[in-house]
Amino acid sequence: MLEKELSKNIVNIRAIMKNSSDLIIKYAKAGGCDICVLTCDGQIDADRAANLVFRPLTELDDSLTPERLSAMIGGELLLACDEKPVMSADEVIESVLGGFCVILIDGVGIGYAVGLQGFETRAVAPPENHRNIRGSREGFVEALHVNMSLVRRRVKSPELTLRTMKIGSVSNTEICVFSMDGRTDKRLLRSVMDRLERLPLSLVLESGFVQPFLEERHPLFSGAGATERPDTFVSKLYEGRIGIIIDGSPFALYVPKLFSENFIMLDDYVEKPFFAFFIRLIRYAAFLIAILLPGFYTALANFHPELIPDPLLRNLAAAEALTPYSVLTECVILNIFYEIMREAGLRLPSNVGHAVSIVGGIVIGDIVVSAGLVGAPMLLTVAIASISGYIVSDLANQISLLRFGFILLGGLFGLFGLTTGSFVLLISICSLNSYGVPFTSPLSPFSFRGMRDTLVRAGWRKLGRTEPDILGMNGSEVRGDEG
Repeated sequence: MLEKELSKNIVNIRAIMKNSSDLIIKYAKAGGCDICVLTCDGQIDADRAANLVFRPLTELDDSLTPERLSAMIGGELLLACDEKPVMSADEVIESVLGGFCVILIDGVGIGYAVGLQGFETRAVAPPENHRNIRGSREGFVEALHVNMSLVRRRVKSPELTLRTMKIGSVSNTEICVFSMDGRTDKRLLRSVMDRLERLPLSLVLESGFVQPFLEERHPLFSGAGATERPDTFVSKLYEGRIGIIIDGSPFALYVPKLFSENFIMLDDYVEKPFFAFFIRLIRYAAFLIAILLPGFYTALANFHPELIPDPLLRNLAAAEALTPYSVLTECVILNIFYEIMREAGLRLPSNVGHAVSIVGGIVIGDIVVSAGLVGAPMLLTVAIASISGYIVSDLANQISLLRFGFILLGGLFGLFGLTTGSFVLLISICSLNSYGVPFTSPLSPFSFRGMRDTLVRAGWRKLGRTEPDILGMNGSEVRGDEG
């Protein structure tokens, strides 16, 4: 608890903060009483502090008692919209580090925290990863309260409920949990809140720190989705899901997530239904090509050449005869080289990142074929698979791992290995269940109603007749947290 003597409170606060240089302590007089204003350097708006706190306090009558001054600051003076009392040194420090200005009065064992957050933040800009042709160009930023306002602007309804809390015993990261009353199952909300409250992390710097604790254990796929688009986030909430936004991260999380959502984009809903069906078909085909094509080519070349037409087989044999490596070795080397180029392109500054594509795709690609290190058919196969993987960007990491797995299966066991691996993958995906919702819904268990917006997208005249409800799909049964 705070002491009534101001000097003792300051000594305790300095000791807890280890005399940190960013703790600013300003002594002054207000209403004839000794006060102290505590702020954190760079966390508050200096102009707002001068106009909302310093000026009103210095203009008070000098005949006030400490108790009367405390009553005025706590109830009569309207300093800011976000104002709260603080009762202990720990609360003072937590408020100061959170961008509050804390006022302590000599002779009163209570302080007042005034919200004057003014730290620098990135302006709202178009999302980098989830781009669209039509629709909003706004993406989430790192500031939590800016992201909260982006969501609230799109849902001006009391049904949208926001719950803030702090996680991480060291970082004290502020997060906000979103839900739609009347649409979100209370058991689902309780399960998510329990997991967040029991989060065993001391430091939370990004949404990726929290995501593993919101999903079921699976080596590849996640039952928790991430998006940097406020409109996409709102659409998930409208379907009865739980959304989580974490301070410091431009990616918002939502649970549960379905496998089919990786192939659905916002632009699908502004185009004609037939075109949306065509594009989604392309995305599903691209996913299969990205993970299966190199392994399929390797399997045919090693074990099933009779399945290749004779003219094409002669060309492939001539190309492979000039290379010193086996087909499987070539395929592995090229894919490793592609992953190196992709990682280099991601980590290099944007103004020189295009050089990786030029050097790797044109110069090195042409040289390795001309030198006879790899065959042109294999290079073409890997290039087509790599480009296809870009189409389904949310599954890029999973595609890279699955591609290597199917290359080894095809190169070592032929089509039998590919078939077995495909069945194992399919069973693994179907076994994933996120908060009682099957990951493969509405494909398995099959739901004719849900299929209206999976591979085929029905027109808005049909979609608008029913309310979307992810928890109402076949096989869905929301369950509590199982730890």
